Amino acid sequence: MKWLETVAVAFAMFSAIPVPQPVWNKQNMRYVMCAFPFIGAVIAACWCAVAWVCVQLGVSDVLRAALLCAVPVVLTGGIHLDGYADVADARASHAPMERKHEILKDPNCGAFALIRTAVYLLVYAGFCAEWRADWYGYCGAAASFFLSRCLSGWAVAGFPLAKNTGLAHTFAQSSDRTTVRIILTVLFMAVSAALAVFFGVRGLFAVAAALLVFARYYVVAKKEFGGITGDLAGWFLQRCELAMLAAVVLGQLGRNLQWF
Repeated sequence: MKWLETVAVAFAMFSAIPVPQPVWNKQNMRYVMCAFPFIGAVIAACWCAVAWVCVQLGVSDVLRAALLCAVPVVLTGGIHLDGYADVADARASHAPMERKHEILKDPNCGAFALIRTAVYLLVYAGFCAEWRADWYGYCGAAASFFLSRCLSGWAVAGFPLAKNTGLAHTFAQSSDRTTVRIILTVLFMAVSAALAVFFGVRGLFAVAAALLVFARYYVVAKKEFGGITGDLAGWFLQRCELAMLAAVVLGQLGRNLQWF
């Protein structure tokens, strides 16, 4: 069935999870971005399972943080973190737009890529250590993987592209862009509404963080690169997951301090 092939294409491209390898064609690539959030759902399930096991075993916060930090990297094969590193190098160069695109294509890893990726992982692990295993914590963290991919897929179908080649261009040109945007908007709003219903204002912290990072994504992509690329999509996804986890932790800390 075509929808199964579509899901398989999405998982084969954007995850390290073993799936059948269908031949790409116009039919099974048309709605690939709609399947993208469900990779996030699988990552969310694994992340929460690891967190639950750690709590049950009583492992230290440091070990739990390290394991939780590793889960999305292992399950995606680091594809998005690679984009984050490339963009970190390009932006740190403060070079003209053309030179930034050359840096994105350079297979070598620069000093700024290493430094900023290391800082990113440290900060993410820090928030994982501060995260608490309550119902709000599990749901908020899980939503970060799903909603970030809703927005990332929406951007591929809706934002201007920086060039006429590359991964982002391939998926954008193969997509039914209007339908993809509608489906991803519905998915994003449904999960956001569920968070608001179950957790009130706290439930919207992560949603607000995601939208702020999304707006920043558009500005940086348009101003510094002339549009989005596959690397920029990875850069956004990593930043969005981090911001959403930070917002969840803030919601937990605020509740503990009776701020709301």
